[in-house]
Amino acid sequence: MSSDNQWSADEDEGLLSRLIRKSRDSPFVPVGIAGFTTVGSYGLYKLKYRRDQRMSIHLIHTRVAAQGFVVRAVTLGVLYSMYKDYIRPQSFNVSKK
Repeated sequence: MSSDNQWSADEDEGLLSRLIRKSRDSPFVPVGIAGFTTVGSYGLYKLKYRRDQRMSIHLIHTRVAAQGFVVRAVTLGVLYSMYKDYIRPQSFNVSKK
């Protein structure tokens, strides 16, 4: 493979610096990842105290809660991006006239 391949990973960029760069581009993705991890960990912790609830039902509820958190974070990220790209520039253009 040639070294000018645009699809190859950047060797100078480490995992942490790449995560920081990506979180600057879309700030709600790390929030979604953290929420998914938190809800999943809490669900696994509560697995011990599920009483008479079946394990499959408990795991389904945990998965739905974690996915719901991620969907909310992605939705907020899209709304923030739309605001930043479309609404905020229009409000600055109107005030300059």
